[in-house]
Amino acid sequence: MSDTPALVLKNVTKKYGTHLALDNLSLTIPRGVICGFIGPNGAGKTTAFSVISGFVQPSSGSVNILGTGAFDPYILKGRFGVLPQDAELSDRHTPFELLVHLARLDGMSVAPARDEANRLLSLVRLRDRPNDRISGLSHGMRRRVAVASALLGSPELVLLDEPMAGLDPVQAASLRDSLKQLAGVQTLVVSSHNLYELERLCDWVVMLDAGRLIAEGSMSEVTGESERLEWELSPGDVPLDALRIALPEDVFNQEGQVLSHSTSANLDESTIVVMRLLAESNIAIRGLRRGVGLEERFIRETHAHGAT
Repeated sequence: MSDTPALVLKNVTKKYGTHLALDNLSLTIPRGVICGFIGPNGAGKTTAFSVISGFVQPSSGSVNILGTGAFDPYILKGRFGVLPQDAELSDRHTPFELLVHLARLDGMSVAPARDEANRLLSLVRLRDRPNDRISGLSHGMRRRVAVASALLGSPELVLLDEPMAGLDPVQAASLRDSLKQLAGVQTLVVSSHNLYELERLCDWVVMLDAGRLIAEGSMSEVTGESERLEWELSPGDVPLDALRIALPEDVFNQEGQVLSHSTSANLDESTIVVMRLLAESNIAIRGLRRGVGLEERFIRETHAHGAT
């Protein structure tokens, strides 16, 4: 896979009259990742997607898609896919008919187009509904057909704006599992307010607020999962003094029977020492969490940004 990033925005600004939708936005998304593109309402996520996709022009700054520069439909044909937030499907078609039609428009001959339609219906778990009219499908099924249309032809970069909107938990988990199969094969940028699903789906994060970048990096970096653990412990005297003597460079805090442990060294190696000392004190571990969680980091960053 090329070392060229899938997507680079540099100092992108977009103004609508006096409203600043994007404010000097710069970000880089590597190839092969599944990137969670998150932010509160009005953060500029949909505007950023529109600028990247060439639907609107930035007021200033540059966009570089797959190393080719700004969006060009001729250069990026078959390499770049987009699912807009409010994408509508033709009700009179079946999912199979629609996908075959779109594949033919993309230049495929009949047999490959049919194969591609079947592949995508299997991917989004609609292989049992290929010939139902789209008008008769549930919202969740229609959304999965829309996602399939953006993935047509395996484009190198795909923007998915709220692909899980309106899906129940079972449908959202099913779509997450389908998209996760594409990690390392295609680059997906997924905008969603469902942070629970994004944390399980994505390995890269871009976080916006008020049109500006406030956090960017791998999921493990953003959530601190390689640096912090939180244990829920059984009743008993937690050996804090012994922990701090054994691991003087690490940080331990206790609130009730919850012990948090942070280190800039190897967390797994430190954990072995912690678990041994807890066992010697007859303290059982009832639950644990790595990192702070995407939702907690998101709330912390947006509150900090709003306070500045």
